[in-house]
Amino acid sequence: MGSFKSSVFILVLHLLEGTLSDSLIQLNNNGYEGIVIAIDPNVPEDETIIQQIKDMVTQASPYLFEATEKRFYFKNVAILIPEKWKTKPEYVRPKLETYKNADVLVAEQNPLGNDEPYTEQMGRCGEKGERIHFTLDFLAGKKFSQYGPQERVFVHEWAHLRWGVYDEYNNDQKFYLSNGKKEAVRCSAGISGKNVIKKCQGGSCITKSCKLDKVTGLYEEGCEFIPYDRQTEPASIMFSQSIDSVVKFCTEKNHNKDAPNPQNRRCNLRSTWEVIQDSEDFKKTTPMTTQPLTPTFSLLQIGQRIVCLVLDKSGSMATGDRLKRLNQAGKLFLLQIVEQGSWVGMVTFDSAAQVQSELIQINSGTERDALTKSLPTVATGGTSICSGLRSAFAVIMKKYPTDGAEIVLLTDGEDNTISSCFNEVKQSGAVIHTVALGPSAAKELEELSKMTGGLQTYASDQAQNNGLIDAFGALSSGNGVDSQRAIQLESKGVTLQNNQWMNGTVLVDSTVGNDTLFLITWTTQPPQILLRDPSGNKQDGFVMDTNTKMAYLQIPGTAKVGMWSYSLQASSQTLTLTVTSRASSATLPPITVTSKMNKDTGKFPSPMAVYAKVHQGATPILRATVTAVIESVNGNTVNLELLDNGAGADATKDDGIYSRYFTAYDTNGRYSVKVWALGGINAAGQKVTPRQNGAMYIPGWIENGEVKWNPPRPEINKNDLQGKQVCFSRTSSGGSFVASGVPLAPIPDLFPPCQITDLQAKIHGDNFINLTWTAPGDDYDHGRAHKYIIKISANILDLRDKFNDSLQVNTSDLIPKEANSKEIFVFTPEDITFENGTDLFIAVQAVDKSNLKSEISNIARVSLFIPPETPPEIPTPSPPCPDISVNSTIPGLHG
Repeated sequence: MGSFKSSVFILVLHLLEGTLSDSLIQLNNNGYEGIVIAIDPNVPEDETIIQQIKDMVTQASPYLFEATEKRFYFKNVAILIPEKWKTKPEYVRPKLETYKNADVLVAEQNPLGNDEPYTEQMGRCGEKGERIHFTLDFLAGKKFSQYGPQERVFVHEWAHLRWGVYDEYNNDQKFYLSNGKKEAVRCSAGISGKNVIKKCQGGSCITKSCKLDKVTGLYEEGCEFIPYDRQTEPASIMFSQSIDSVVKFCTEKNHNKDAPNPQNRRCNLRSTWEVIQDSEDFKKTTPMTTQPLTPTFSLLQIGQRIVCLVLDKSGSMATGDRLKRLNQAGKLFLLQIVEQGSWVGMVTFDSAAQVQSELIQINSGTERDALTKSLPTVATGGTSICSGLRSAFAVIMKKYPTDGAEIVLLTDGEDNTISSCFNEVKQSGAVIHTVALGPSAAKELEELSKMTGGLQTYASDQAQNNGLIDAFGALSSGNGVDSQRAIQLESKGVTLQNNQWMNGTVLVDSTVGNDTLFLITWTTQPPQILLRDPSGNKQDGFVMDTNTKMAYLQIPGTAKVGMWSYSLQASSQTLTLTVTSRASSATLPPITVTSKMNKDTGKFPSPMAVYAKVHQGATPILRATVTAVIESVNGNTVNLELLDNGAGADATKDDGIYSRYFTAYDTNGRYSVKVWALGGINAAGQKVTPRQNGAMYIPGWIENGEVKWNPPRPEINKNDLQGKQVCFSRTSSGGSFVASGVPLAPIPDLFPPCQITDLQAKIHGDNFINLTWTAPGDDYDHGRAHKYIIKISANILDLRDKFNDSLQVNTSDLIPKEANSKEIFVFTPEDITFENGTDLFIAVQAVDKSNLKSEISNIARVSLFIPPETPPEIPTPSPPCPDISVNSTIPGLHG
């Protein structure tokens, strides 16, 4: 059995390699299948939206096909239709497709009044993005002048989503100096236009040529590059797909490496086509010799949620408090997490399966209570996971097809027959969420979740880490509207001795408060419980469940906004506290935190990256305090502060996605991930568009020699950066991942510093160069690097490709700071010609104490601009006096 088991595990690990993406997209013989485009549940019913989506994709397919040299096209797309829209015979129930794994989301305007199409990108260059966002007005063609045809924008966004390329424009820096000449940031440089500025006064506006800024040598602020409406240049789609002639991506031949844009900074000066050529998609295809098929569409309407719990009650579940903890987590799920209107059934299994409850629709507390009474109370027997799954399929099929139904599978045991039902699982169309409890749970669980698009979680036997309750707390619907979803405000545990107290506060903010539940668990005796609301009123009425060792209190109505304080007293036992709530309003989006790892398998010494997205609806929450807690199967925990600083693992600054590398492997096997987030700044109050990767807003066009301006981009009031402070607390399960290849302790240092991605350079005075960047660490973005190597060159490609041979700057006085600190270094270039009109390129490499070197940083550039000397002013002579004749007689002088 052992050799079979290990061979299955190796197969599973092989299957699980790669990035962790919820997407169902498959590339099949050049055609993309399984694309999910979802209409947001809050969008009012309007069937024209469905036709607009079909038109966009149908017209985008041949554009993509030609742009990729006949390699790729769109083959089939599923359109997710909201549950509240009228049902129709042609609308079928989804299988694995959910809002959670949608590739494109179509929603109303975001709160900033912004219709900018954009793609969430968490990862590095070449890594897949998360999701494309379109608004209704964009889809309806109302933003044609600003962004161009919808189908072309879709291909621009698809390149972000599928191949991890970046934009070739730069809203923060629209011009740059190249060999003393002013250039607009664009790709390719063959795109032609004029540099003009719009000056408005008293309601009337005129277009003027841009003035020169005498300090920088560039144009004045507000200057725009306005393209001609008619061009001949075919590239590039990642600069502006809205230009008629643009039908290709920039290649190595026509790519503008000099332009300071995200593509050059993030992708090491490589063109978008070079990055696409490096993709798995490109490597497994050849150009087609025939025309592609027209895309086909399936219309899927979200239905009621169907969930069947499949719970292990084998003999090993008697170990420790596993069965009690299963009951506590199961009760939380049934009483609070699963949404009203859902259908829920329950199956338990040991060496055979037992149906504990057929599907029951949850309409009130009565059904919830009845289901909790079916939770298992005795643990005996062996472990047959397939029996449990087959029984669950049978329970569901009595009422509904298994398509799109969810199974929550919890087990703590090994089972060498689990692969025998993999085919049935695939055929079922059901989503399987797996909860691995303890160190010996079947290694194949991850494969079950992966093949069905379910959530995978791991809970250790450390009760104080509350892992099992967190795992079940994460199982809210992937299709529910935000206002229905249970949101975890707090989750913590502690082991107390000798009548110690567990004291703390829970913040209920104004975006939540409905259906609030306080849940307390213990391991031996009921603790003393004291809970007060923000007004100081004591809250009585906890339901005490001594069999399951838990107590809970449902707050009636909407819980008061503010600090709720609790004090729990006990001796020689472990207590946990969990608080969940729902949105306070159907119209005001709640603040939510979702977290995930970049991969579900970590191969030492490859680092993992942990991400947490903190948003209120479409609006990011900035400057929150976000911490990830990662626990290994050994029970060791690591706390990571996640950052939204655009450095290290964080792709984009101030987008509400907080990130950090994880390198602290201590063993092979499963690791659980949990995230805490505390208050920050709501970006909606800042009136600043978050930095996004999306289609360029064209400020205007030159038609027949005349500038036709578009309305100004609704982005920014740069003077209003105060933002609105929001106080909130959230916890979120980030699922789990599996580590492999970790050597026995002491674990060697094989982690270099991370790449510096935000190097900037400015000139001070005649020839002082001021560099700034975010410090990397000793191990990626942790600790402190040992030293920096700074190189300079007059040739950008020489610096990139021959970094070691380039001229080195003296950095003997530069001592690296702690990771994520701001570094500043000023130097004077020596042994290199640096005169007016000269471009100089600079890059940094960090080295750790084991002499491991980071990747070379993004390349910063400076252009020496010495303003022409203004000639001394010659005083203007006064106008001459009237002419006086020398011979004239002056009256009174000669008589």
